[in-house]
Amino acid sequence: MSFITTYCHLSADQCLVNGEVICKRERSSADSWFKQIYKEQEFVYPKFYKMDALSQAGFLASELIKRANQGFASRYKDDEIAMLFANQSSSADSDLRFKHSYEHNGAPSPSLFVYTLPNIVLGEIAIINKWYGENMFAVLPKFAPGFFVDYGRILLSTGAKAILCGWLGILGDNIEVFVCLIENEPDSGLDFNSENLLELARFQSVITN
Repeated sequence: MSFITTYCHLSADQCLVNGEVICKRERSSADSWFKQIYKEQEFVYPKFYKMDALSQAGFLASELIKRANQGFASRYKDDEIAMLFANQSSSADSDLRFKHSYEHNGAPSPSLFVYTLPNIVLGEIAIINKWYGENMFAVLPKFAPGFFVDYGRILLSTGAKAILCGWLGILGDNIEVFVCLIENEPDSGLDFNSENLLELARFQSVITN
C-alpha cells in the first residue's frame, strides 16, 4: 500500500503546501513570482537564479515538500527515491526564450540552451539531493492521474520506496504546478490512486475533458 503524504501547488498567484497558502504573489514586486517564493521562504541555493522557470518550479516544490515532511529522505537509500514528472508543453517556455535570443540578439544564449529539454529539472533536483533513483519526464496532452498511478506502481514494485511526482505546467504566465510525495512506509496519508490525485491536483484547465 502506498500513500500521498505531502503535496504542493504553485499557481500564478499562490503557493500552497498540503492545501494551506504559504505565499501570495505581490504583483508590484520587481522579482518574478518564483523569486518571490524563494526569498520569502529563505531558501539558499544560488544556482536557483540561473535555472529556467521549469527547474525553478521543480526546485521550489521539492524543497517545500521536504520542509513539510522533514526527515523523509533519511528514511530511504539514495536510489530508493524516484521522480516522475510530466507536463503539456515540454520545455517550450525555455525553447521560446532561446529562439528569441537567437533572432533578436544575433547569437543563441548558451544559458538558455541548457534548459531546452524538460528533463533537466530532474537532474537539478537529483544533484541537489543526491537522489539516484529512477526518473522520467513525460509530455502528455493533459494531467493524467492514471499515468502517475500506473507508472508509479511500476517504480514502487521495482525498487523505489518513495516517488516525487507531479505536473509542472509552465508556459509564460500560465503556471499549473502540482507535486506530491508518494511513500510506502508511513502508514498514513491519502491512498495513492487516481481519484485522490485528481481531487488534489484541481487543475481546471487540464483535468476536464
